[in-house]
Amino acid sequence: MIEVKNLTKRYGSNVAIDHVSFSVDEGTIVGFLGPNGAGKSTTMNIITGYLSASEGSVTVSGHSILDEPSEVKKLIGYLPEMPPLYMDMTVKEYLNFMYDLKKVTIPREKHIQEICSLVKIKDVYNRLIANLSKGYKQRVGIAQALLGNPPVLILDEPTVGLDPKQIIEIRNLIKNLGRNHTVVLSSHILAEVQAVCERILIINKGVIVADGTPDKLSHDLTSDHRLVARIEGEEREVLHNLRTIKNVVEVQSFGEKEPGVYEYSIEGAPEKDLRRDLFACCTRFGTPILALRNSDLSLEDVFLRLTSDTYVPKALQQPAVTAAPEAADSETKGGDQA
Repeated sequence: MIEVKNLTKRYGSNVAIDHVSFSVDEGTIVGFLGPNGAGKSTTMNIITGYLSASEGSVTVSGHSILDEPSEVKKLIGYLPEMPPLYMDMTVKEYLNFMYDLKKVTIPREKHIQEICSLVKIKDVYNRLIANLSKGYKQRVGIAQALLGNPPVLILDEPTVGLDPKQIIEIRNLIKNLGRNHTVVLSSHILAEVQAVCERILIINKGVIVADGTPDKLSHDLTSDHRLVARIEGEEREVLHNLRTIKNVVEVQSFGEKEPGVYEYSIEGAPEKDLRRDLFACCTRFGTPILALRNSDLSLEDVFLRLTSDTYVPKALQQPAVTAAPEAADSETKGGDQA
């Protein structure tokens, strides 16, 4: 759906984004993360056509933003960090104005009412935007992005400044929108991204430093893959039972956490999933598991590690030392002669 290739943006000698490449499949919700000044908004503004790139290309559903900007803009609904609202208009006046501005061809009244129902702003439809709460203003901003039913939604900090209840409401709305749209979501609230997004892109200093699911990023950044379980039963017996599980490398007890309930650290062999065997073992010996979690990094840990000053992306790491070209050539020639 979205294809970004070698995207670069320079402001004089300053490089805001440096040969950024990624693709987004149709019908997915992608989280776009990075610290302030990392290049998130610049990238999103180029994808939506609000900025031009110094190098590289962006295509949306096969249409180039450079060659067919009008076609691409029809395919994208964009909510900037500061929603483009006119405070002296009512919600009704504003959505009708944006309907005309975007040259939407879907029957006006029915289309606008469907969007208002979806984002839950029908009860403020005739009120001045200036008098709405921050949460309702965000909803109106999302409503304008949905005009014309674009297949792609790009949402830049959609929950900034909202209270916890409003954040949950907008989060649920984004999940619902993800059923029928491709969504690129930028946010500083990592719990929100983890709850909503199927895939995460992390950008730092203008370079993509990570791309994958939250679980994969967490797993790949640490070599410590342990299960931490709270199990009811006699400590010595449970320790013995856990050590009989296939592929278990080490078991430690963290002591009694509740009456008769102990917490254990269970380390498995690399790339081995112990959960099913652990449940089978505890079921067999009548020692119920009351809590279970893994020790992989949280999304916050992943973000902080990937955006630290000491982290070097794989693309920038020095390659391993290989055989000298002459040696490689002689080996090739020898193979050819054989």
